This record gives sequence, C-alpha cells and structure tokens, in this order.
Amino acid sequence: MTDVFVVLRQRLPSLSKAEQKIGELVLEHPAVVVESTITRLAERAETSPASVARFCRAVGFAGYKEFRMAITAAIGREEAARELFRVDDAEITATDSALDVVTKVAYEESRAIEETARGLDLDALDLVVGAIRSAPRIDVYGAGASGLTAQDLQLKLHRLGISCFCWADAHLALTSFALAEPTGVAIAISHSGQTLESHQMLALARERGVTTVAITNFPDSPLADVADHLLVTSARESRYRTGAMSSRLAQMAVVDFVVVRLLQGRMDHVGGLLRRTYDAVQTHRLDGQRQ
Repeated sequence: MTDVFVVLRQRLPSLSKAEQKIGELVLEHPAVVVESTITRLAERAETSPASVARFCRAVGFAGYKEFRMAITAAIGREEAARELFRVDDAEITATDSALDVVTKVAYEESRAIEETARGLDLDALDLVVGAIRSAPRIDVYGAGASGLTAQDLQLKLHRLGISCFCWADAHLALTSFALAEPTGVAIAISHSGQTLESHQMLALARERGVTTVAITNFPDSPLADVADHLLVTSARESRYRTGAMSSRLAQMAVVDFVVVRLLQGRMDHVGGLLRRTYDAVQTHRLDGQRQ
C-alpha cells in the first residue's frame, strides 16, 4: 500500500494552485488534518471546503473522512519509523550535530527505499523485465545525477550479457534513439520527470515503436506520459537533501529490483558470465587475492 504522504508528494505538481496550497500545508503540518474538520482545514489553507473536497478526490480518496483516516495512519507509521532511528524530527537544521545529520540522512534514505518498494507497480516491473529479456538492444539515458543510475543499469545489464548502451551526450543519445528498432527497449531516468532531453528521447523512441520505460518520482509528469511502462520511486527531498541524494538511492533500488528479477531462473546461464567478469579484474587487485 502506497503511503498517503508519498502520493501527495508525487501528485503535488499536477494539482491546481488551490489544491497545491492544501497539499503543501498537509505535508508541512500533517497533524492539522487529524485535528481539523474540512471547514477548519480550508480556513488554514485559505481556501474553501469545496476545494478541500476536490483535493481529496484528486489524490485518490473518496472524501475528507477517508483522507483524514489515511493521514492518521501515516502519521503513526512515521512516528514508529522515527522511533526505530531515534529521530524526533527528520528535518536537518544548520545546528545539527554530526550524529544528528548521519541519523537523519540514514532515516530518510532508508525510508526512500522502503516506500519505493512498497509502492512499486509489480506488474509493471515484470513487464519491463520481460521486455528487456527479449530485446536485442537496450538504450538508457539520464541527465545529471540520474545519469549515474543509468550507468549503473548499463553496467549491470552488460555483466549479464545484455546489449545495453548508456548515453551521456544528449545529441548522441537522440541519434541512437532515432535509429532504435521496434524490438528494442528505451529507458529514461528522471527524478522530476521534467527533464527536456529525457522526454525528447523517450518520445522519439515511442514514435519508432520501441518499448519505452520511465523511472521517475512523479507518475503524472510529462516523462510518464510517453512511457509504456512506469517504475515510480518515492523519494522526499528538502533544503539539505537535494534531488541527487534520496532520489538516487530510490532509483538504484529500482535498478536492483529489475536486475535481480532478470537473474531469477537464469543463474545457470548468467552465472558463468558473472564469474568471467569477476575474474577479469582480479589481476588489478593490490593484494592479488580474491574476495
């Protein structure tokens, strides 16, 4: 079950301005929902009860009562998770100690992976894995920090004997995506789903009849609109945790989900490939020993 806070963060950019004000208030002060009637929440958000009702429906709830119950349950889960990490407030401040910073970052990053796993569309995961298995070629693109995830996916697929190309240069990537055959798979990675180049490439691949996959944090983003299959991450960021931190780990987790699913039932075939790639670098160890 996807956490209501995850849903709010993911859908916030696609909401109306009035609905965004409500969503931002709820994310900043979730307890206000537990303590307020629909009228009181509307007053706090400087909007109308009708706008609150529309907001609840926009984020997937039948009404305010159901939304309020979901928020109450989510607050309870958050408190339990913070207790596990012994974190009172996950928000990092300028006066936090080194221990505070380490603990809070560990809490947020573990939550990103946990929430991504909980909310992942498993049917979409298997469709992506099936497409990769049958494709003669995979093209992957990600800009900036998402490019690191793209490189990680390319490396892992390469070690499994799967022909995969990761593109760092946008012009070269567009050239490759334009030449892609319908039997291939094109994967674009973007936390926001708003990266121009990633959208251009996936749209171009789709025009070519290629199976398109998007890995993004926002299912209502432009990138998601041009994807046949969507793998959604659940990462929250703040002033001290930029998009290159929690989102990167969530993206890496999705890559690992895909790779391990690919490995299942194929270890007899790929085990030898993994051993050969492992052996190939052993002469470059300073101690000359294998791990």
